[in-house]
Amino acid sequence: MADRVEDTMAYEVATDLRELRGFVSTQALAQGLAPHRVELLALAVSELATNTLQHTTGGGQVRLWAEADQLFCDVVDQGPARTFGRDMPAADAVRGRGLAIVERICDEVAVLSRPEGTVVRIRLGL
Repeated sequence: MADRVEDTMAYEVATDLRELRGFVSTQALAQGLAPHRVELLALAVSELATNTLQHTTGGGQVRLWAEADQLFCDVVDQGPARTFGRDMPAADAVRGRGLAIVERICDEVAVLSRPEGTVVRIRLGL
């Protein structure tokens, strides 16, 4: 992976989310992700970044890259590891849909603990 090119953007406050979605969309299109999948990726990243802003301090960072017909996106923050594999909350539930949505619209979701923080890595096929 030494020749991998990553595109990265940091976010710190809720007003950064619009720019973050634009960044993710632009970079994903440039990497060859189909437009309808770009919208799903932007939604997933927005959900994860919102989770960061609501439940951690210090903001986070998003990085994207493509490898072997796959687009990867890491959302990195200083929060605890997230738990995936949950059922979708009931329709009348006030909270709890964000991670369930991410898991359903991405091809793969993984949580990694790294020295830089907690990484939620999502993958979508190009």
